[in-house]
Amino acid sequence: MKRIAIVGGGSAGLSAAYRAELLRRGGSVEYTLFEHSDRLGGVIKTEVVDGCVVEGGPDSFISEKPAGTAFCRDLGLGDELIGSNDADRKTTILIGRRRVPLPDGLQFLIPTRIVPMAFTPLFTWGTKLRFAREWFTSAPEHAEGGDESVASFVRRHFGPEVVDRLADPLLSGIYGGNAERLSVRAVLPRMVQMEQKHGSLIRAMLAARRDVRSHASPSAPPKPLFTSLRRGMQQMIDAAVAQLDPRCIRLNTDVRTLEFVGPGWRVHSTAGVYECDGVVLALPAYAAGALLWNVRPELARILESVNYSSSITVVLGYDADAVRNVDLSGFGFLVPRSQGKRLLACTFVHHKFPHRAPANRVLLRCFIGGENAENSMPMTDTEIVDSVGKELREILGLSSQPLFTRVYRWRRAMAQYEVGHLKRMDEVRTLRRQLPGLALAGNAYQGIGVPDCIRTGAEAIAELTSVPAPPVAAH
Repeated sequence: MKRIAIVGGGSAGLSAAYRAELLRRGGSVEYTLFEHSDRLGGVIKTEVVDGCVVEGGPDSFISEKPAGTAFCRDLGLGDELIGSNDADRKTTILIGRRRVPLPDGLQFLIPTRIVPMAFTPLFTWGTKLRFAREWFTSAPEHAEGGDESVASFVRRHFGPEVVDRLADPLLSGIYGGNAERLSVRAVLPRMVQMEQKHGSLIRAMLAARRDVRSHASPSAPPKPLFTSLRRGMQQMIDAAVAQLDPRCIRLNTDVRTLEFVGPGWRVHSTAGVYECDGVVLALPAYAAGALLWNVRPELARILESVNYSSSITVVLGYDADAVRNVDLSGFGFLVPRSQGKRLLACTFVHHKFPHRAPANRVLLRCFIGGENAENSMPMTDTEIVDSVGKELREILGLSSQPLFTRVYRWRRAMAQYEVGHLKRMDEVRTLRRQLPGLALAGNAYQGIGVPDCIRTGAEAIAELTSVPAPPVAAH
């Protein structure tokens, strides 16, 4: 019987623990989950306030990545899955004092319709001419051994205005980082492949859309862009924890050091020493690296080199009658860095997921990220709320006082896939293979979203036990 230590109780660690629990019931595995805090779930945290479902961390996951939906179904939550209200999906970009809608036909960064792009006020005529010329683009040589920043890649195709007004705010909303530093091969691999095959991203996207249409079932309804749970993302965490043997969970327990004693491991924690055959480090890369300095300094050094950004989520609930004259249509707005605001983005939750707020409530989720988040960490909750409220007045004309507010701070929570990330991860894999029984899971390696964390946690247990994870089918 194999003994496995799982260090970290976020979504990756819980996914690993759930797979280990299934094997424990079959008599082939023992496991212990170590979590330094007093709760499991990591950055996933849901509260119900004044009848509203308030998300402190991620409020959903991308529907196209099936691991999230499959995990929820495995946990018996299939009937609780809900999709985003895509019929009301409109996102605006703050330019000066105006919120400008993203033009129709824009596929992430790539325009696919001529008329909306010709008349949108989001871009100047110089940028619109760049879109036209991009049709004739050929693929150039890549810098830095085949990698470059997202900003460099987008600038080559569409110009600097698209970086400022589109690429940077869109990616900041996902990564909380800077397009000038993020790796295009790690963050937008599909676009790199498009460029390699077609040269022009516009030609490539139109060809991809034709291919999708030719294979699509005419009766199949489109997937919602985002998927979540009726009572919030915490439902997934609670359902996963309920499946685990409580005797296998160690909360408020710090893991201090690891020893590789080949063919096994010793985990030194505040609860004592745990002898095991394998270890899953479901931690931020810098925390995993700190535990591996005594085992393999080269691996620890690379893991600690992965940068992370911090974020602050500010949730505000309003009486719907008090804000009826404020334009809160669509999913919300993004704020380019050049606009000089503290806010990075704001989601109109009551439109994105109508199930999250009763009819007499309006629910806004505001995000502060990157350097602004770091600079805001010393502020009190009241100071942060006041600062966000001031910017909402400037952007939305929202002068009403909220009925309630919540502030959630996440320090060094979002891994930054900076230029050279894929090469660093190849080095991590090479060094890790020299340490049998070690697996890594979480958002630092192959995707930062909740489905990616769930997938890497399941794969870690599969690797350590040689029991393949069940195939994940798209639902």
